[in-house]
Amino acid sequence: MPSSSTIRRVVIGITAAVVVLALALGALAWTQVRRTMPDTDGTLQVEGLSAPVTVLRDERGVPDIYADTLDDLMIAQGYVHAQDRFFEMDLRRRITAGRLSEMVGEAGVETDKVIRTMGWRRVAEAELPMLEPSTRRALQAYSDGVNAWIEAQDGIGDMALEYTVLAQQNPDYRVEEWGPVDSLAWLKAMAWDLRGNYTQELTRARMRGKVSDSMMRDFFPEYDASQREPILSADEWTPKRDRGSSDPAPIEQAKGESAASAEAASLPSPGVRDEATQDALAAAGQALDAVPELLGHGEGIGSNSWVVSGDRSSTGKPLLANDPHLGISIPGIWYQVGLHCREVSEECPLEVSGYSFAGLPGVVIGHNAKIAWGFTNLAPDVTDFYLEDVDDEEQTYRRDREDVELTLREETIAVAGGEDVTMTVRSTVHGPIVSDVVSGVAEAGEDPEGVEGDSSYAVSLAWTALTPATTADAIFALNRAGDFEEFQDAARDFAVPSQNLVYADVEGNIGYQAPGAVPIRSYGVDGPPGLSPGQLPVPGWDSRFDWEGFVPFEELPHVYNPEDGLIVTANQMVTRQVRPFLTEDWDYGYRAQRILDLLASEPTITPDKMARIQGDTRHEFAPVLVEHLMRIELDDPFVEDARDLLREWDYTQPVDGQAGAAAAYYNAVWSQLVRLTFNDDLPSDLQASGSSTQWEAVTRLLENPRSGWWDNRGTAGVIEGRDEVLRQALVDARLDLTQRLGKDPSGWRWGDLHQANLTHQVLGGESVPAPVRAIFNRGGYALPGGSSIVNANAWDASAGFDVTAAPSMRMVVDLDDLDASRWVNQTGASGRPFDDHYTDQVQAWATAQTYPWRFTEGAVREAAEDELTLEPAAAEDGG
Repeated sequence: MPSSSTIRRVVIGITAAVVVLALALGALAWTQVRRTMPDTDGTLQVEGLSAPVTVLRDERGVPDIYADTLDDLMIAQGYVHAQDRFFEMDLRRRITAGRLSEMVGEAGVETDKVIRTMGWRRVAEAELPMLEPSTRRALQAYSDGVNAWIEAQDGIGDMALEYTVLAQQNPDYRVEEWGPVDSLAWLKAMAWDLRGNYTQELTRARMRGKVSDSMMRDFFPEYDASQREPILSADEWTPKRDRGSSDPAPIEQAKGESAASAEAASLPSPGVRDEATQDALAAAGQALDAVPELLGHGEGIGSNSWVVSGDRSSTGKPLLANDPHLGISIPGIWYQVGLHCREVSEECPLEVSGYSFAGLPGVVIGHNAKIAWGFTNLAPDVTDFYLEDVDDEEQTYRRDREDVELTLREETIAVAGGEDVTMTVRSTVHGPIVSDVVSGVAEAGEDPEGVEGDSSYAVSLAWTALTPATTADAIFALNRAGDFEEFQDAARDFAVPSQNLVYADVEGNIGYQAPGAVPIRSYGVDGPPGLSPGQLPVPGWDSRFDWEGFVPFEELPHVYNPEDGLIVTANQMVTRQVRPFLTEDWDYGYRAQRILDLLASEPTITPDKMARIQGDTRHEFAPVLVEHLMRIELDDPFVEDARDLLREWDYTQPVDGQAGAAAAYYNAVWSQLVRLTFNDDLPSDLQASGSSTQWEAVTRLLENPRSGWWDNRGTAGVIEGRDEVLRQALVDARLDLTQRLGKDPSGWRWGDLHQANLTHQVLGGESVPAPVRAIFNRGGYALPGGSSIVNANAWDASAGFDVTAAPSMRMVVDLDDLDASRWVNQTGASGRPFDDHYTDQVQAWATAQTYPWRFTEGAVREAAEDELTLEPAAAEDGG
C-alpha cells in the first residue's frame, strides 16, 4: 500500500546546512516568526476590492468574512486562505501539476512522472471553459485575492517559514501567481485519494494463481446485508434495471495467446505469460504508490455521516452529523470559514459556513441559512486496469483484430539543482499507461522465453476523474441551495469523487443523494467464478470490456423524507442490488450498524447524543473473536495472565483504564492473527491491514478451522489449523506487549500504543534533521477507538499501532438553531508552526469534544476576538 511518507521523502536532499539554519533560528526566531505571521487586526489594502470587507476571527482564529459583492467575498477568501495556509496551497498545486521537482529537486521526479502520466493539470485546464460563467468568475476573483496577498509580501521569506528552510537546498525557488486551474487541479487529488477499489483490484490480480478461487472468495467475502443494513432499504430505493449486455460473444484472442488463456476473460492464464502479467501489474502498483497521499489512502479512508428528522430529534428540527475519515497531517486537511454576503441576493447569494480546502473557493461541507449537507465516501468502482498488448517497436497496441497506434506526448520536468527530465507518456483508448512510469518496465513486460511475438504487456488506467467534468459548479451550487430540489441539482454536477450526500433543512426535511460518474460495465462476458466486471484487470484488446457510458443521474440512489426518519451513511453498501452497478468492495458496515443501533437506543435524539455517538469506541467484531480466543487451551500462566483481561472487557477502546488494557491486548492479538493468517499468502507490498475486510473474512474462517488460510506456507511439512493460529497469536501478542509496555498486563494502556503523530508533509520526515522536524511536527497524542469503529482512528496491522487515518473534523448541525451547532478541526486554522492556532484544536479533537459553531452575524460578532478590514487599494497617482 502507498506509504504516508511519500511526500516527506522528497526532502531527502536537505543537508546539514538546515541544521545550521535551525540553530541560527534560535537567535533569529522572533524576527523570522514575526515576518511570517498574518495581520488579523486593523486595516489592510487589497488590490481588486470594490468596497471594504470585514474579517472577524474567533478565539481559535476561525474567520467569518462579510462583503457586499460575490467578487469581493471571493477575493477576501483567497486572501485569508493565503494568510494562513499559503505554503500548503503552493505545495498542493506543485504536486497536482507534476512540478514538485521545481520545489524540492530530484527527489520529486518520480512523483512528477506519475502525475504527468495521468495528466491531472491537463484535465483541469480542459474543465475550466466547461464551467458556468459565475463559477469561472468566482475562481478568478479567488485567484486575485491570493495574488494580492503574494504581492503584499516583501519576499519569499515573508510567506512561510518552510521557504526559508527549503532555500538551503533550492535558493532560486520563486512563487508564481495563482490561477483558477491551480484550484481546479486540487479536485483531482481529492478524487484520487477517494477513488474506490483500486487496491482491491490489484490485490485480486496479484493473488490470482497463487491462492485457490475459494480462498480468494474467503478473503473478499460478500457483504452481509442481513446483518448490517445498507443505507437505503428496498422500500426506499431499488435499481430501475440491470446493467450490461447479456449475450457473450467469443473472446478475441491477443497476439501470442493460447486458446485456453483467451477463455479466461479477465487475465491471461498463468501458464503462458503469467510472469509478464504479474510484473506489469506490480509495476503499475509501484508507479501509483508514488502519488503522494494528500487526503489519505487505505481502508481507514471513509467517513460517518447521518441525519435524523425533526420527529426523531429533541429540537423538533433535523440534526445532521459528519466526520470524514482521512489521513492525518499538520496542518489538517480542512480550513473552517464563514462566507457572508451582507445582503443576500441573486448577485451575491452566499450565506454559508463550514469546511473549505485552502486553495479552493467556497465551502465543501457545511450549511447555509436554509440547508445543511454532509459527505461520506460512496467509493464506487471508478477505476479499471486494462492489460494492454503493446508492440514497443511499432508503438502500437492490440485492439480487437487491429493494431492501433498509441497516443504519445512528450513531457519535460524541470528539476531544481539538476538536469531536466524528458519523458514520453503513452496512452490507449482506455487511458494512460501507468506501468511505463517505473524504470525497467519495458524489460519486465517482455515475452517470457519460448513465447513468440514482439509484444509486451503494459497496464493502462481508466479513471472517471480523467474525463473533464463540472464538479466545481457543484460546490457553488451546494453553497446556494435552498431546498432538496436545488440540492439534487447541485449534486448532478458532482462528478468526482462520488460521495454519499446527506441533507437536512430548516423546514424539517431530510434526504440522501448519491452523485458521481459511475461507469457501466458489460455483464455479457464470462469472467472468473464469483467475480464481477471491475474486480480484476481486464484485457484491453477486447473492446467488449470497455465502459459503456455512465449511469444516468436519475438512476443513482436517493431518498427524501424516509418513513423511519433516519439516514446513516458510513461507507457501507448503498442498496441491495441485482447486479453491482456501483461496486462490490464496500466497507463491511460495522460502523454504520453501530450508529443505527445507538440511534435506535433512545426514542428522542439530542444534539449531545449525536456528538457522543461520534466518540463511540465499541469494537463490534471483538465479541466474535474473543469467544473463540477464550476457548483456546493454554498451558502457560504467563499468557493466561494477559488473556484474563478479555474476560470482563466491555469491548470499548478508551486510551486507558481496565478497558484500555484489554483493548491493548486484544489489538495486539489481532495484529498477530492477521499476520499469521493472511500475510504469507499475499504480496509483500500488499499485506493485510486488519480492517473490516479482514473482520468479515475471519468471521467466516472461524467456522472453517481447516481453511487454507490458516496454514502457514513458511512451515514446510506442517499444516496449521485455526486453533493453532489463535494460540500462537495469543502467545506472540503477550511477548510483544511485554517488550513494549512491561510485564504487568494491568498497567497496559491502549493509548500508549495507539497514537497520532501529526507530521508536516515536507519537513516532518526522518530524512529531515531533528531540530527542523521539531519546529513543524506535533505528536504523541493518545487516541481511543480504532479501525472500523465509529471513532475511527485507524491503524494498519501491517505497519504497527500508530494512527494512519482519523476523523479529519467533526460537526453536528442543529437545524432548529444554527448558532447551537458544534464543530472541531483536526489541528487549527493556521499552517504556521509558531502561531497559537497551529494546534489549538488538537486536544478537543483527540477527545471527541467540539466547539460552538456560530453563524448569525450577531453571534459571530459577540465571539470575535480580531477584526480585520480589507479595503480597496488606493489608486496610484498619475505621473
